[in-house]
Amino acid sequence: MSLTFDPFSQLDRFAASVLDSVRAPRLMPVDLFREGDQYVLHADLPGVDPGSIDVDVDGGQLSIRAQRTADTREGVRWLARERGAGSFLRQFTLGDGVDVDRISASYDSGVLSVVIPVSERAKPRKIAVESTPERQAIDA
Repeated sequence: MSLTFDPFSQLDRFAASVLDSVRAPRLMPVDLFREGDQYVLHADLPGVDPGSIDVDVDGGQLSIRAQRTADTREGVRWLARERGAGSFLRQFTLGDGVDVDRISASYDSGVLSVVIPVSERAKPRKIAVESTPERQAIDA
């Protein structure tokens, strides 16, 4: 078995590492669904320090920020380094039908869960239909 040296693969790795250091915040993959009277968002953030996660609402925008630090071991020769480090950012526009005062978040096993309740005024409701009393004919 012979191993050959490919100078282009080394160039690709070098370019990726240089571009990686100046790249804008990374996106985080999310799942978003409605369950009953709430929206649930799950964001994948494996390896992120829970203390670096920031979830905030400003006006009608929900922002999620997090930071993953790079492994800085000394004296090792990296053979592959594909796990991204740096800052992560995801923003969502919230509609008028959510209760921003009751949004909650939790982090477990690398997944951030954000629960966004539907506001009372946006929940479906029944409207009673009233009928007017029957009119009686008057004989003249």
